[in-house]
Amino acid sequence: MNKDLKDKTLDELERLVMDLGQKNYLARYIFSFLHTKNARTIADITPLSKAFREKLGGQGYFVSQLKTLDCPADPDGSRKYLFELADGERIEAVLLRDGDRRTLCVSTQVGCAMGCAFCATGRIELRRNLTAGEIADQVNQAEADAGKIHNVVYMGMGEPFENYEAVLKSVRILNDASGKNIGIRHITISTCGMAPAIARLAKEDVHPRLAISLNAPSDSLRTRIMPVARKYPLAELLEAIRAYQARTQQRVTFEYVLIDRLNDSTAHARQFVMLLRGFSCNVNLIEHNPYPGCALAGSSRDRIARFASVLKDAGVETVTRFKLGHHIQAACGQLQAGYEPRR
Repeated sequence: MNKDLKDKTLDELERLVMDLGQKNYLARYIFSFLHTKNARTIADITPLSKAFREKLGGQGYFVSQLKTLDCPADPDGSRKYLFELADGERIEAVLLRDGDRRTLCVSTQVGCAMGCAFCATGRIELRRNLTAGEIADQVNQAEADAGKIHNVVYMGMGEPFENYEAVLKSVRILNDASGKNIGIRHITISTCGMAPAIARLAKEDVHPRLAISLNAPSDSLRTRIMPVARKYPLAELLEAIRAYQARTQQRVTFEYVLIDRLNDSTAHARQFVMLLRGFSCNVNLIEHNPYPGCALAGSSRDRIARFASVLKDAGVETVTRFKLGHHIQAACGQLQAGYEPRR
């Protein structure tokens, strides 16, 4: 059993304190001090009696803490956090600013096994999953540095649905009114297309926003860009999304990374429009961000504009996401945390 108090939901903390012979209201103090005051040790949770704090520590409970190794800033206002975990592994998170509002892009794994051609993280060996506490603590540490985080997007290192249990637990922790109280509509999980996990999410009692990294309008092309398409072809993926929408009544976001002369023609755009028929959705077109060793080039602004025009003319709500954080290797697809790529 993980004895990190930061890894527990409020309900789990209530059961814990009652099992230890205490009143369940003390759990709210623990949860609040961890997630609103960034308590670093059990001793910092001062509403608890000294005897109870010592009892928690004596039974092996502790408070984990990410260590910030670096925090470069981009001229556009973005910041990239390099965090060290307790076992010495490293992850990155990215802070994006939009006026006074702050969005944090968090990681869910150290490395990634998906191997998407446009993504630097996919060239790193998958080293391990993060715990829910390690995911949530990225928000704690960013808030301590930059102020209130308004939106959380699970779009950093790793495929969130390959770490399903910890990701959903972290969503519950961040959404809880006794802690960060981040509204569920301000939390987005992005997936490369894990169809069974989408179906599973539909049955949960909490439904963050869902974003799907599509990147191609056909299986043949998508497989060249994203190996996961061999396991979950478009027909299966889109059927899972339809079922998700039928159950949740939520719009979804389709993400599409534009790669020069590969998936960015007007013909590709027209095919994409056909795929989107019947969905309540919006599209984020993402300018490809190169990384060292990447053989792919980003589409020109003219080709991006033409692609976007086809979607908009068809009535598809479309936003183009141009590079943010690329001066510090913090843009979409550039996170590596200093790890060497696989040969």
